[in-house]
Formats: sequence, structure tokens, C-alpha cells
Amino acid sequence: MEPTRSRSWSALALAGLLGAAGVTHFARPRPYDAIVPRSLPGRARTWTYASGVAEVALAAAVAVPRTRGVGGLLAAWFFAAVFPANVKMAYDYRVKSPRAKAVAFGRLPLQLPLILWALRVRRATR
Repeated sequence: MEPTRSRSWSALALAGLLGAAGVTHFARPRPYDAIVPRSLPGRARTWTYASGVAEVALAAAVAVPRTRGVGGLLAAWFFAAVFPANVKMAYDYRVKSPRAKAVAFGRLPLQLPLILWALRVRRATR
């Protein structure tokens, strides 16, 4: 596989992940509402929808070659910005079933690979 095709595939896979995650914020918002940190002003549902819009917009930016570089950078920042919600989820799930705890705590170390992936997509567009 030629390098350009591989880079495009990686960017499109990241765009697909972001887009699918963004859509779930609208299709099934309650789980997202539950992990919105209480310290944020306003209603949790507003933050759920706003982050869904952001993910869909980031997916579009990463999918389009012309905006892929900035999209990758913004996606990396987004993944870092939502980390507190994942921490809150892990904290809240500490009293749940072993399976639920595994999912919640398993999300925490996944943020770093997502950030690095988005930055790789950005670098590949230069």
C-alpha cells in the first residue's frame, strides 16, 4: 500500500470514529449527560449536544484533505478536553458491576492513543 493511501485511510478512520461518536450524542444522549462534570455551567444535555456537534464537525474537517491538518490538531485538543468527563465516569462507575467498571476505567488510557492518532493525521498532511 502506498504511503498516501495509508495516510488517507487513517484520516478517514479517525473521521469515522469521530462522526459515529458525535451521532451517538444525539441518538443516545443519556449516558453522555451522566458524565458531564457538574462543575460546568448549564444543563448536561446542552454539553452533550455541543460535544456531539463538535465531534461531527471534527469528523468533517478530518475527512476533507484541505482541512485535515487543522482538523487533526483540533481533534487532538478535543480528545484532551473531554478527558475530565472520562475521569468523572470512572469515579462514578467505581461502585458499579465489574464489567461497567472495566469499560469506564478502560476509557482513561485510550485518550492518549486518540490524541497521538489525531496528531499523526495532522502531521501526515504537511
